[in-house]
Amino acid sequence: MSDADRHRIIMDLLRERPFASVRDLQERLGVSAATIRRDIDKLDEIGKARKVYGGISASEGASTHRIAARSYDENRDIAVEAKRAIAEMAASMVRDGDSIIVHAGSTCYQLGLLLARRNVRIYTNSMPLAAYLGENGTCQLTLAGGDLYREPRIIHDATAGAPNFFASRFFVGTQGIAGEGLLESHPLLVKVISELASCADEIVLLADSRKMSIQPRNLVLPLSRIGTIVIDDGLSDANAKMLEDAGVTILIANAGAAVTAGLSGHGGTQ
Repeated sequence: MSDADRHRIIMDLLRERPFASVRDLQERLGVSAATIRRDIDKLDEIGKARKVYGGISASEGASTHRIAARSYDENRDIAVEAKRAIAEMAASMVRDGDSIIVHAGSTCYQLGLLLARRNVRIYTNSMPLAAYLGENGTCQLTLAGGDLYREPRIIHDATAGAPNFFASRFFVGTQGIAGEGLLESHPLLVKVISELASCADEIVLLADSRKMSIQPRNLVLPLSRIGTIVIDDGLSDANAKMLEDAGVTILIANAGAAVTAGLSGHGGTQ
């Protein structure tokens, strides 16, 4: 298969969805990771697409995508380096003795790993994080009550409303970000995030920069509700201005400089 053929297939894939990981492209094209990275570099160089941590994204200015929610298993392997760097920066915001809410999702999960043995009180509705903290953590753990929803891997009581828990910060992820605010496809997440947002002094959004090009159909929270966003350095100037204009404090995590020593024991954990 020629370079041009691979580039055409990659661009066709990006018309269907806003992001493709190196692993996705290896499986689709049947070539090495090194070849895929060269293809990504070339498409980024000529302006047809944008190189991001872990793969390739549709270019700024490309039509936005209204997509169905990815499953937890699909999402956990995308932009892993960026998610870990974001989690490390978010963990530095947490002080010993803090009470925090850590929402479901793969980036928030990475944050939970870093806080597992800290002297903090964590409330979570994430089934994977609760399982990990129960087995490996020493932090004080409070779990959401209710039913287990295997997708999107959360525990929730549909009849209870907001929990009786108050936190200094609510760490939350999102499927997409637009000028209107945080966006989700899954209706249950819209309800759950709205409830938990009332239980904290500050909402801290953990999101890798590809989320700026994903536009699901449901508005969860306006940008004005977000105190801080921790995001990787793929954030464009235009999107940074949009966030700043909404009053959001931006913290940039450099995935290339992420400290991985604290995660070396979790290589296969998502």
